[in-house]
Amino acid sequence: MTVTDERTGSDTAALIMDLQAVGLRIETVLETARKGGAGPSDSGMLWIEGVPVTVPPNETSPYALRAEDEGQAIFRDGVKVASVSGTKRPRFYDLETADGVPYHRIALLHLDSLASTVVQACNYWGNSDQCGFCGIGLSLAAGSTIAKKTPEMLAEVAVAARDLDGAVDATLTTGSSVAPDRGALYVARCGQAVKEAAGLPVEVQFEPPRDLDVINQVHDMGIDSVGIHVETFDPAVLARVAPGKFRTGIDTYFRAWERAVSLFGEGRVSTYVILGMGEDPDLTVEMCRRAVDMGVYPFVVPLRPVAGSLMENVPAPARECTEPIYRKVAGFLEAKGLGADTAVAGCARCQACSSLNLVQQSGGGTPCGTGGGTPGLFQIGKRPGA
Repeated sequence: MTVTDERTGSDTAALIMDLQAVGLRIETVLETARKGGAGPSDSGMLWIEGVPVTVPPNETSPYALRAEDEGQAIFRDGVKVASVSGTKRPRFYDLETADGVPYHRIALLHLDSLASTVVQACNYWGNSDQCGFCGIGLSLAAGSTIAKKTPEMLAEVAVAARDLDGAVDATLTTGSSVAPDRGALYVARCGQAVKEAAGLPVEVQFEPPRDLDVINQVHDMGIDSVGIHVETFDPAVLARVAPGKFRTGIDTYFRAWERAVSLFGEGRVSTYVILGMGEDPDLTVEMCRRAVDMGVYPFVVPLRPVAGSLMENVPAPARECTEPIYRKVAGFLEAKGLGADTAVAGCARCQACSSLNLVQQSGGGTPCGTGGGTPGLFQIGKRPGA
């Protein structure tokens, strides 16, 4: 579905930004809520007026998800503001391996992307280096996943996800290890197995390896794209919320990205940039510009920490804080010719956790990142390749 009416498109975009800031009160059954996990986004997954979105559940939100005769809708103050369609429980979740491991403990379907944390452990977890927004150990403790997935397991599940539920790509991440490669080679082996068995584009995500030649080895395994996530460009914030990453150093991330872009190409290297942790917005914008200039996609997302994480009580940033940054970064991306359609796999392709692509599609980015500009009208549609 593509919304062609400009007023409706603008209203939908504004609604999505608000929902990602204040969350959604769930007053009906929503089977797509994500619990735990390694990343900074704990959320339910749904389609709002044809747009894929992840929205954090929030019992105090002014927005409510309610059942209707013909589906579900979002209401505010008793007034319907948008139609919603959820995602049915994937059929491959009901299968298991020959030795009895349920497929859903190996990988999950995030809308149409198969996702898995291949090693559910991190050397930062459970000590003074623990990332404040992360919950990698929580889902393992809850028994909803297993500690280590093998390439063979993931290949088997990927074929089923593709055939039964229409998975179109795979995103594989891992906790950071103390090994010199930081876990990159193992997650790449898993990605190679998925690609060979299911033919899906694959992104793998890892910390900068101590020897950048490791990135060459990842590329040689046939991986399509990589995510190397700095989380924030503000060194003071990074030191506070992710001490281990701070010691790695922001300049080290740029060196790793430079090598990766030279191998995978522009738009196929991405990094998470989380908003709402107290970062300097001007510094964030300028460093995003630097990343875009070298061909890296800065995937800007609002903070939505996993329940049970160290930052679980930190509120998501307001739309007034995120939208100006979205607009400026969207302008950089547009000028560089990068977008969700240049990312063949991974978070930058999915886009459901961010409004960045909505802004860029609308032409609402601020050219060259200067000034506030006049907000553009949004033309909302399914993400590229959906």
